[in-house]
Amino acid sequence: MPGALPVADPAPADGALPASVVEGVADRDLGVYLHVPFCRVRCGYCDFNTYTGDELRGARRDDYASQAVAEVAQAGRVLERAGLPPRRASTVFFGGGTPTMLPHTDLATMLRAVVDTWGLEAGAEVTTEANPDSVDAEYLRALAAAGFTRVSFGMQSAVPSVLATLERTHDPERIPLVVAWAREAGLDVSLDLIYGTPGETLDDWTRSLDVALAQEPDHLSAYALIVEDGTKLARQIRRGEVAQPDDDTAADMYELADARLAEAGYDWYEVSNWSRGVEHRSRHNLSYWTGQDWWGVGPGAHSHVGGVRWWNVKHPAAYAQRMTAGESPGAGRETLDAETRRVERVLLAVRTRDGLPTSDLDATGRAAVAGLIADGWIDGRAALAGRVELTRTGRLMADAVVSRLLPA
Repeated sequence: MPGALPVADPAPADGALPASVVEGVADRDLGVYLHVPFCRVRCGYCDFNTYTGDELRGARRDDYASQAVAEVAQAGRVLERAGLPPRRASTVFFGGGTPTMLPHTDLATMLRAVVDTWGLEAGAEVTTEANPDSVDAEYLRALAAAGFTRVSFGMQSAVPSVLATLERTHDPERIPLVVAWAREAGLDVSLDLIYGTPGETLDDWTRSLDVALAQEPDHLSAYALIVEDGTKLARQIRRGEVAQPDDDTAADMYELADARLAEAGYDWYEVSNWSRGVEHRSRHNLSYWTGQDWWGVGPGAHSHVGGVRWWNVKHPAAYAQRMTAGESPGAGRETLDAETRRVERVLLAVRTRDGLPTSDLDATGRAAVAGLIADGWIDGRAALAGRVELTRTGRLMADAVVSRLLPA
């Protein structure tokens, strides 16, 4: 089962936000995240807040769209009562779980609620995640007709044995089909890959990169497999049934991916993300990394508005009860002070291509820059120009870079 929610202050029963959220609002965009917590099977490595059919206990997938619509309406009222000016949503992202386990009519209904509540900026990015075996050509055409602009496919690997270890159920031969169908529907395409799976070789990873690049996606994400406590994979490793992922091999895989993607015309813009030009970066994910406002809809979804962060009750049944009663689904929240916001800005901005102004560092952090240049982890020319920007080697050591810029 997914991990517990953070410990913090209780969220107000009506979801009310403090007056402080209005400060600086003109400089912040509004994004909307809609969490769809359903999966056909639970992958052994996954610790996301997702549920298979036999785990729902008191919640129904058929009712979910109406519950999400109710939270969107509630969100509109909360933001208005807080004194925030009307803002159109600049990005909308359906994640999960597998959003495309729901009928396309449900996703369209949820998106229409966002449009009715806030409207969309011109050229807004509207994305859904999808498993390759959860959509067909008709489904993708319906999404495009409903206003979606982008689909992110969970490809993970092109090697059947690697997919089996991850407990992914799709046939890798389906990847070219779903990409072609998405293109025909007029949707931008992103592919998600995972590297460092136990037993995965460099040849396996090369094959996955070859297949992914052959699809010419607009965007590609490549994430190192992380063994999360409490997952089936963690238990298998603990019992010796599966080998622990090897950090050195994972580093080789990352460097190979970055080199191959650069050769193919993709630019990295965050440690795990590459795109064909600035226009194909995931604007929704960038909103997280740059401290914009977003409202997270659904069980366990997190939100952030003007330095106030909160999260919803975790289980779909508890969420359904709150929404049926007309109550806020908020479970807890925290108000970030200026220093916490600065620290988080450093943590996130360092991982991006645009980097971080050295002026955002304190004296100790600025003093660490010279050593990081000497280690080859940050770019010397950029530092002289007043920015911290990671080198390729530095991207592999991003957590270590942050720990030196933000010593305890």
